[in-house]
This record gives sequence, structure tokens and C-alpha cells, in this order.
Amino acid sequence: MSTLRLGALLLLLALPVETPAQLPQPGPLAFLGFEAGARLESVHRRLRELGSRGLRCDRSRRDPRVQECRASLKDPATTQPLELWLSAIDSQAGILTVSGAVSGVDIDRWKRALEAQFGVVGATVQGGQWMLQWVRQGRMLRLTWKIDQGAKVASVSLVDGPVLDGWGRAREVDPAAERPTAELPSAEPASSP
Repeated sequence: MSTLRLGALLLLLALPVETPAQLPQPGPLAFLGFEAGARLESVHRRLRELGSRGLRCDRSRRDPRVQECRASLKDPATTQPLELWLSAIDSQAGILTVSGAVSGVDIDRWKRALEAQFGVVGATVQGGQWMLQWVRQGRMLRLTWKIDQGAKVASVSLVDGPVLDGWGRAREVDPAAERPTAELPSAEPASSP
């Protein structure tokens, strides 16, 4: 073997090899510590960890298993104000969205963090709105951003297909069925500011 080939081989052997632990791992789809399909108690606890007052929830009059909840929080990296909205079925988030007016730098940071965790996906553009989407085991995470009245607005939505499917099947079997749900122990009342 020539000295040049031996040197090239040694150089290749010295380069770091990307191991499976360094590649994006298939974990639960999550953003800022909120997971698709999370229990309300878990969402409330995470909000409190981020300095928020927690969830404010209203129960649906049409289906007592459904709750609509809101909260205000701050992006832990920038302290930029964000809003969280979720729809829960039997105290489990079916749809959870975090949104706010952010800078282009913030959108890039969110995008890089999601791609590092879940892999690179192609962007879809529809009109003036951009979207990246990841799907795992019936769950979806979608990052969207656009310019709205001169400001960049971004949102990350987490959708849990099994939670929504279970609710749909239960409604098909007995649309009038009412199952009691656990109350969120430490959530702020809906009327609080």
C-alpha cells in the first residue's frame, strides 16, 4: 500500500463517526417540553416550570369530556411572550398549539431544534405561509410561520391522532354518553386574568 493511500486511510479512521445515538431518535413529538397527547396535569406542571400561571380551562357544554384550555408563557430562550391553546379529551391533549410573534432568528432556532430532534423535512409553502411537518405513530408536529401585518408569526402544533380517534369512536358508539373526567387540581379558574 502506498504511503499516500495509508495516510488517507488513517485520516478517514481518525474522523468522528456519527453513531446511532447522535442521529435523531424517534421519540415522542414534543416542543418546549410539551408532548403530543400529554395529560393536562403534565402540561400544567410544565407551564409552571416555565414561570406561567398555568392553564385556564373551560369544559364543553356539548361534551363534558372535552376541555378548551389556554395559557400564557415565555419562550425560555428569549423570554418572548407566547400563547398556548389546547383541546383536551378526557384530560389528555388532542391538539396543543404554542404561538406568538417571533423574529426570523427565533423561527430558525425552533426549526433547527426540531430538525435536530426529529430529522430534516422539506418545507411546504402555501401562499405566504411556510410549514414543516413531522409524523410519528399517529401523532403530528407542525411548525408554521408567516408575516401577518408586518410581524412574523409562528406556531407549533402537536396533534395526537389516537386521542382524537378514540374520542370520535366513542361519539359514534354513543354520542350522548357522558363519562366523568378528573378535574385539574391546581389550574387557575377560567375567569382569572
